[in-house]
Amino acid sequence: MVEKIDILAKLLKENGLKISVAESCTAGALAGALTSLSGASRYFDRGYITYSNCAKIEMLSVDPIVLGDEGAVSEAVALEMVKGVVGQSNSDVALSITGIAGPTGGSQAKPVGTVCFGFFVNQNLSTSTQFFHGDRAEVIDQSVRFSVNHLISLF
Repeated sequence: MVEKIDILAKLLKENGLKISVAESCTAGALAGALTSLSGASRYFDRGYITYSNCAKIEMLSVDPIVLGDEGAVSEAVALEMVKGVVGQSNSDVALSITGIAGPTGGSQAKPVGTVCFGFFVNQNLSTSTQFFHGDRAEVIDQSVRFSVNHLISLF
């Protein structure tokens, strides 16, 4: 994973870009990975851990109606979250993660391992839903890996 973080960091630094993140189910694991390299302040601006719906609303201006209608684990909320990051930071690149890491919290419609992502790269917004398998730590690790790999692919 370190080599992928290094690639992303290099892309951000070479392009003079800053990144910010909003995390729910990963609870800061992505921010931790992004700042694991020396000199991370050159490309990392800030991270929000918005685990509760209240935090999503207060810190990222997520629309409570969208939260109520779609649920916290949805591409609609991931999109609201990434828009909030962009609005609250001075970043050129932003990412949001919201999902169900387990082992509890899943449903038939949204099983454990369902993770939704929001991306903002090159002024473009996009979302993705992934279905990961494994225990809580594995779902979180896969979420961070997917985030980094997908961000690299968007450059």
